[in-house]
Amino acid sequence: MVNIMVKRYVIVGGVAGGASTATRLRRLDEFAEIVMLERGEFVSFANCGLPYYIGKVIETKEALELITPEVFFTRFNIDVRVKNEVLSINKEKKEVLVKNLETGEEYNLVYDKLVLAPGAEPLKPPIEGIDKVPIFTLRNIPDSVQMEEFISTSNPTSAVVIGAGYIGLEMAENLSHRGIRVIVVELLDQVLPTLDKDMGQIVNNEIILNRLELILSDGVKSFGINDNGNSKYLVYTQSGRKIETDMIILSIGVRPESKLAKDCGLELNQKGYIVVDEHMITSDKDIYAVGDVVEITNLQTKQRTVVPLAGPANRQGRVAADNIAGRTSSYKGAIGTAVLQVFNQTVAQTGLTEKQLQNLDIEYDKVFVHPKTHAGYYPGAKPITLKLIFDLSNGKILGAQAVGGDGTEKRIDVIATVIYFGGSVFDLQELELCYAPPFGCARDCVNMAGFVASNVQSGDVKICHWHDAEELEEKGAFIIDVRSPEKYEEGHLSSSINIPLGQIRSRLNEIPKDRTIYLHCQVGFTAYIAQRILLNNGYDAVNFTGGYDTYLIATLKPGAHVGELEPYNNQSC
Repeated sequence: MVNIMVKRYVIVGGVAGGASTATRLRRLDEFAEIVMLERGEFVSFANCGLPYYIGKVIETKEALELITPEVFFTRFNIDVRVKNEVLSINKEKKEVLVKNLETGEEYNLVYDKLVLAPGAEPLKPPIEGIDKVPIFTLRNIPDSVQMEEFISTSNPTSAVVIGAGYIGLEMAENLSHRGIRVIVVELLDQVLPTLDKDMGQIVNNEIILNRLELILSDGVKSFGINDNGNSKYLVYTQSGRKIETDMIILSIGVRPESKLAKDCGLELNQKGYIVVDEHMITSDKDIYAVGDVVEITNLQTKQRTVVPLAGPANRQGRVAADNIAGRTSSYKGAIGTAVLQVFNQTVAQTGLTEKQLQNLDIEYDKVFVHPKTHAGYYPGAKPITLKLIFDLSNGKILGAQAVGGDGTEKRIDVIATVIYFGGSVFDLQELELCYAPPFGCARDCVNMAGFVASNVQSGDVKICHWHDAEELEEKGAFIIDVRSPEKYEEGHLSSSINIPLGQIRSRLNEIPKDRTIYLHCQVGFTAYIAQRILLNNGYDAVNFTGGYDTYLIATLKPGAHVGELEPYNNQSC
């Protein structure tokens, strides 16, 4: 008879990080005692789906609960104890003090290895009046149920969403689906601060097109209650606005639930996130941490950062379980690949943004392309705007952002894979991607971005950007708009002259050879053809990458909007 030394692994918290750790541990060790402690009612639920329950896209809260404690036990033999809160950790004795929130009983639980996966909680700063009005935040199923009950019983007609990050915009959209008039208030000058502003502008546009009011560059100063007896709540902004509303949702970010770690002396960074190594081990060799509570490494810059997303949390849980079970496994880091739906637009990103690169010693450039989601002749094609950022020293891809129709996230996933393997813009040209008219184009959006960026990287063409236009016009640059006269009349750079592409060769005598010629069209492709004509005729020609569409959307004033951007037909560069 073989004696098996049974070990006890205690996991604090569930959802993505904790649950993935527990189930992976069971697959690797059939005989270990695995205890998962969760102070809430639910241990494994779809927190990313919570806003869609509010919008009734997901109709029942039961659909949000992924695995119940009973299933954890029958399928994985994992002892899940909900409504059991860990009060403290004793590292020396290797035990945790737990309180059963239903009975009030407190007990000690000894561990061989401890995993901390408490996640992060919504920020709720001490804004004046914040305790005088009902403020909703969204973290778990009870939060969403409370919000849904308020909507169903109080029938609010208006709501203010404070914060225009991922959760804030998801909440704004889903409240709008319920027929509630929504005002979004954001301290910064754009929505989705993880995007560069020129791409965030497209999302701004989509929000306004869907009749939400968007207030940017204006934070909240205080809250109050209307004194005229109509049960309205008041939001006062820093600029002096007074907003009357039935409902207030606060979504301005999260902070790590790291009090347990701090109290027991584990190493934290300046923002309170738990410091872990590549094996997800904390400063105590017997305590691991995963998920939104940990500081990790940016895979590209090698700098320490935080990425509170479900995908990284799941992978971290797997790595922690491997190492606990005796397998050497490393979490290499994250590149921040994420996606969001905003009404009719898919918003996706991966890698580094320009905002991040401006603080790094990397010489980079970027290109914009505006293809379609699939073949233009097949019904239902929608535009995609894709921004690709690359290292000018070697063509290595640094990041990408895209906003558009169905399949936009697929393109970012492909680029994220190339970034992970250290690929360059030249690799994007070579990728063989799926094509059929309902799904894509023979030269996919990803290939197109690679073609354009490779032309720049190889020195075949010179480009300038939407933000160069004002300075170029002030300096009296020679700018040619190569679109049709009809398109030119709809809108153009004020100092540009109109020479349609079909007339370029016959009007070369009007174009000075002793000056740099700047070309633009709607999206950059027609101007590229004109650029090649001029280059082959001995001119110094520069193309506005992304064309007038990029300039138009990037320079929109607050509150202004345009219609749907115009894609081209995915022809070859």
